Amino acid sequence: MASYRRAHASADSHSSDTGTAARNAPRGPHPRRASGLHARAAVAGLILAIAAAGCGAAGTTSPATLAPSTAPSVTTGTVQLTSAPAATASPKPAPTIASPEFAATGSLATARVDASATLLKNGRVLVAGGAPSTGGLAYDSAELYDPHSKTFLPASSMQEAASAHTATLLTSGRVLLAGGTVGPKTVEQTTQLLDPTTNKFQLGGAMAIYRLGQSATLLPDGRVLVAGGTSGLALLASAELYDPATDKFTGTGSMITARRDQTASLLPDGRVLVAGGTGTAGPLKSAEIYDPKTGKFKATASMESPRAGHTATVLNGGDVLIVGGSDKAPTAELYDSTMGKFATVGAMSVARTGQTATLLPNGEVLITGGWNQTGVLATAEIYGSVSRKFRSIGSMATARTNHTATLVLSSYVLIVGGSDGKAALASAELYGPVTGS
Repeated sequence: MASYRRAHASADSHSSDTGTAARNAPRGPHPRRASGLHARAAVAGLILAIAAAGCGAAGTTSPATLAPSTAPSVTTGTVQLTSAPAATASPKPAPTIASPEFAATGSLATARVDASATLLKNGRVLVAGGAPSTGGLAYDSAELYDPHSKTFLPASSMQEAASAHTATLLTSGRVLLAGGTVGPKTVEQTTQLLDPTTNKFQLGGAMAIYRLGQSATLLPDGRVLVAGGTSGLALLASAELYDPATDKFTGTGSMITARRDQTASLLPDGRVLVAGGTGTAGPLKSAEIYDPKTGKFKATASMESPRAGHTATVLNGGDVLIVGGSDKAPTAELYDSTMGKFATVGAMSVARTGQTATLLPNGEVLITGGWNQTGVLATAEIYGSVSRKFRSIGSMATARTNHTATLVLSSYVLIVGGSDGKAALASAELYGPVTGS
């Protein structure tokens, strides 16, 4: 059973035999019969003819013209060899590659919604915290998914219960859990770290402010940018930097707009794109760029549509795919990280919010679940980075939202937990295999 803790803060050929001598070749010169009356002359002619034949018609003597003979053939001293053309090797059939599909895998020991899922450097997936329902009393338990055995294993307990928190894989291999909630109307300030060498959690340095719905982004220098969210009393524009070397948070420049549930994407040049989220008047269109060199945020072009509960995926070329975030419009857009502008791309088959988006090895993006005005969704779609269009690929076994999706074994996507709209889910699924292009 899950354990609870109360809040302290709010991819024959063949050959022919050519060594056989030619058979049935024309016989050597045959002596002609004498036509005169003197036998000696006839015999002499016969002898001359035979001598000419035996010597191969040497000198200036012209060989006699002979009719074909029916006597047994004689093999001549010269053999002319002919080679049959080598046969072309039969091509081997191409290996059959299974089409990607959804399939069940091992289930969680505890049903969880709003849990975190982090791919560890050893290939396992840490699933931590969450709750039996959104906003419910948080768990302090964690589980590890082994992609080889396709099972979940128990992990050590967390130091503090947490749900809707952030989880960031540090360069050292440790995992930083920050903020979130421990129950109704509470917000966390504490952080905790999983050390994969000991498989144990320990408390980390506290943030300066209680945060729920914040973003957390690993910077190139190993620090973590934590921005926005809500303190439980107000939306936040402030941001902090976590330094793993000191296990401390320090302040940095604030965002232009206070927001929660925004996305924060690391761009190829090391800057961070913060987009959308919920502001004081609802979903936001605005976006900002954080530059770690200056420690400041500055405005960039706004999105085409206001979004909250959306996803942001950095594509192989460096552009950022923004998907969903509306229960009414199935729109998506692409942020050009060079030009600093958003542009609308092909629409999804249905509107979604609370879905997952996972970059696949072939450069496409898998979109799963979420919800809209019709309810919680089981359907899934693929975004083609070349066509810039979405295509439907069928459905998961279970409709789910607020779940997690993690690429494992470089070819499968592990989909875990979430909610079916009524209760948290313990089931998990694998989508794949997906190979690189």
